[in-house]
Amino acid sequence: MNGQIEAALAVLPNYLSQHVVLSVAALVLGLLISFPLAIATVRRPALQTPVLTVASLIQTIPGLAMLALFYPVLLALSAVTTQAFGLKIPALGFLPSLAALTLYAVLPILRNTVAGLTGIEPTIREAARGVGMTQRQRLLQVEIPLAAPVIMAGVRTSAVWTIGAATLATPVGQTSLGNYIFSGLQTENWVFVLFGCVAAAALALIVDLMLALVERGVANRDRRKIISGLAVLLVGTFAAVSPLWSGQKAAYVVGAKNFSEQYILAELMAQRLRAQGARVALQEGLGSAIAFRALSSGDIDAYVDYTGTLWTNVMGRKDTPPRDVMLAELTQWMSRERGVTVLGPLGFENAYVLALRKSRAEELGIRSIDDLARQASGLALGADIEFLDRPEWAALREAYGLRFRQQNAYNPTFMYRALTNGTVDVISAFSSDGRIAADNLVVLDDPRHAVPNYDAVILLAPKRANDAILRQALRPLVGAIRVEAMRAANYAVDRDDDKRGPAQAAEELGRAIGVSP
Repeated sequence: MNGQIEAALAVLPNYLSQHVVLSVAALVLGLLISFPLAIATVRRPALQTPVLTVASLIQTIPGLAMLALFYPVLLALSAVTTQAFGLKIPALGFLPSLAALTLYAVLPILRNTVAGLTGIEPTIREAARGVGMTQRQRLLQVEIPLAAPVIMAGVRTSAVWTIGAATLATPVGQTSLGNYIFSGLQTENWVFVLFGCVAAAALALIVDLMLALVERGVANRDRRKIISGLAVLLVGTFAAVSPLWSGQKAAYVVGAKNFSEQYILAELMAQRLRAQGARVALQEGLGSAIAFRALSSGDIDAYVDYTGTLWTNVMGRKDTPPRDVMLAELTQWMSRERGVTVLGPLGFENAYVLALRKSRAEELGIRSIDDLARQASGLALGADIEFLDRPEWAALREAYGLRFRQQNAYNPTFMYRALTNGTVDVISAFSSDGRIAADNLVVLDDPRHAVPNYDAVILLAPKRANDAILRQALRPLVGAIRVEAMRAANYAVDRDDDKRGPAQAAEELGRAIGVSP
């Protein structure tokens, strides 16, 4: 427990500073958009309903979906600007997160500003006109001061929403307090999950309290409260972001998808690079599609992917050739079509497999997916979040005619729990997961070879194809990791007792395979 707390505290300055920068930038942009828009709708009442309707519709889009949607948009825009002007727009991390959170920040400010301005008594406006005030003078000296308490309430709501939603930025490559939550959920590090929730809630509470002080100062025309609240917010912001000023920019960025094995391998690669004297940053918790796009566009420099995923999702292939043929064709295609270098396989496979508890498999007499298909209509399937939308699942359904009574998608951690407690009967497990042996699971044979090979391979970005430091650091990992060693490392992170963090598990894995830095 103490080790987990120390690990959480060690990364807090980085997570907090980037979370604050993102939240402040989104809130400021939200203010700059909302105020002029609100004033325009008050001046032209015909605009009010359509503008507020659009803002409300944006708010109904799930936060994670909004963040994910901006990534391909910015990627396409970057391709256009790079070709036309030689200007590459970073599509991963800060910009898609900022764009999405800015839209989320607009509605509360816009709605409250409109409500505050339209709620002013008409006689007050008439009196202001009567003393000869211009429209600008009426707005700045009469209307905004009277509406300020209502407007500030909207700003407070927007600030709290923005700080909370910023925790969802992790899957698109933006470091935030959400890194605690996403990595903690996957590795069953509940200290990290709690730490991330408490830190985000505390930040939102402090900001809300200071904005409430400003709101009371505006309502009572008390400059001391206004200045005090703004001063605390300003000083706190500078203190929170100060770690970013002192840090040096990383020379290499290593990516990782959103499960334990990826965290461990990314840490191992980073440790190897640091041993070469390189500065390294990690972009963790990425979705499969985002990870590959980020690599091919140069937003990350290296990461581990799997041949079956690349074969089906990136190349769009549906056949399942032998392992050597697949790797050779994949290597050539990646280099020719995307400029991506396949440095080589790590030596183990992490394939999608269907698994049952051993007792349940024996009870039902199920040993293969053919056996499973005959009884699937009475069974429940639990899958990881991606699996049910992947080509592999479509291939399994087509090859075996699988039709389950119920299908549920889970975070991988909860998927395994659902199987062990009997909520589901079958799961889409991962062949290198240590929990297969620990939970006494049976992996079903795939006699029709519907699922391709999933050899773990190191990929290098186009700009790093001939990078000597990167190749020297990562080449010793090629062919060095047996599946037993990877299972042990995965289980060290995933188990409940004597749990390791990904960095510690990576160190132990490096020593086990003889490639310690």
